[in-house]
Amino acid sequence: MIGTLETGYGVWSALYWLLGLVVLFIIVYFIYSLGGKTVKASGDKGKPFLSGNEMEKEKIHVKASNIYWGFTEALKSYYTPLKGGHTGNINDYVSWFVVVLAIVLILAGGL
Repeated sequence: MIGTLETGYGVWSALYWLLGLVVLFIIVYFIYSLGGKTVKASGDKGKPFLSGNEMEKEKIHVKASNIYWGFTEALKSYYTPLKGGHTGNINDYVSWFVVVLAIVLILAGGL
């Protein structure tokens, strides 16, 4: 049986949460059902376009290196030294995490 949870902030009942989720689902489904049903299935459904002009997928595909070019170019002096520290080996990253965590705990402990 689902009971209540008493906290310092009040009483939380799982049944109220479930009831709220059901009501929210009904509201969302009602709004969804009001949507337009005029879309017709056709062969052109997944065809890429740019401002109404049909284009080939390769011509309109933007690579991630192009998206962040200005950002990485502006901070090149910061990113270039950091590339040497990234080996791609998860053991190195976990080791750095453990070392930094140990230093933070020592400093927080007041030693």
